[in-house]
Amino acid sequence: MQINDKSGVKTYLPNASRYNTMKYNRCGKSGVLIPAISLGLWHNFGFVDNLQNGRDIVRCAFDLGITHFDLANNYGPPFGSAEENFGTILKKDFKPYRDELFIASKAGYDMWPGPYGNLGSRKYLMASIDQSLQRMGLDYVDIFYHHRPDPDTPLEETMVALADIVRQGKALYVGISNYEPKETAMASKILKELKVPFILHQARYSIFDRWVEDGLLNTLETEGVGCIAFSPLAQGMLTNKYVNGIPEGSRAAKDQTYLAKSDVEQNIDRIKVLAAIADKRGQKLSQMAIAWLLNQPNVTSVLVGASSPKQLEENVGALAKLEFSDEELKLIRANS
Repeated sequence: MQINDKSGVKTYLPNASRYNTMKYNRCGKSGVLIPAISLGLWHNFGFVDNLQNGRDIVRCAFDLGITHFDLANNYGPPFGSAEENFGTILKKDFKPYRDELFIASKAGYDMWPGPYGNLGSRKYLMASIDQSLQRMGLDYVDIFYHHRPDPDTPLEETMVALADIVRQGKALYVGISNYEPKETAMASKILKELKVPFILHQARYSIFDRWVEDGLLNTLETEGVGCIAFSPLAQGMLTNKYVNGIPEGSRAAKDQTYLAKSDVEQNIDRIKVLAAIADKRGQKLSQMAIAWLLNQPNVTSVLVGASSPKQLEENVGALAKLEFSDEELKLIRANS
């Protein structure tokens, strides 16, 4: 919603009923609730993108009750630009609502040249959080993740760095992403000994990609840590876009890094069956895929991207029907 002040400047006012329809879930055994659907800024928020469109998406998200916004130091392109653009949006529209937001950033992937701009060293993580805060114009983030395991840095070094970031007041909670079950349990042990609140593991999870079911979800349950799922639509395969083949101009048609034409061709029969199940449920395939994830044990939130407010509204529409029959679950599993 926008209103004009006395000078004619348009001011953003959020939807007053934004918390009435969104579902909020607890992060593991912590005191934190986050929305069942969260907004990821991996794509569509860099300097190559339209800033006003990004601003419209973030406004739409908050109007829908989405309070959790997920970033990383290298989101863009170029690296850092998603955080900088998000900082601009925060300053223009959300300064009065900072305490209603749960903002995440991460570090772990390639960010700047040389030996100190990647992976999991204390030097990299400490520099990364300072840079991220500066780009976003924030005093702290609500959660700071180590984005991926570092095989060469001792896990203790990485976890102690995360703990010190919390103690310095630069993050309230910590998380990890892309860690295997054994690594996750070890990280949890260290953080518990340090008395640092480790509340979320961010993992790739979808109907087509279920690796987290091979031990990770059980580990998170044991450790009292929530799971937030990214890539819930398998880079677009779990949408109605590919039901009738590969349309011209689509991500798969361009054979982009994250979705090859061969990926869609190998899964087309399953996509058609799943789309038919969704149709009988009165949902789009994308909505069913999100709803299915929210029915999995220990999934706290589903992280979605959006190229427009309309797409985000459609994804949030998944919350209208979260229940599944035993027969539907059986058919989905057979085509996963």
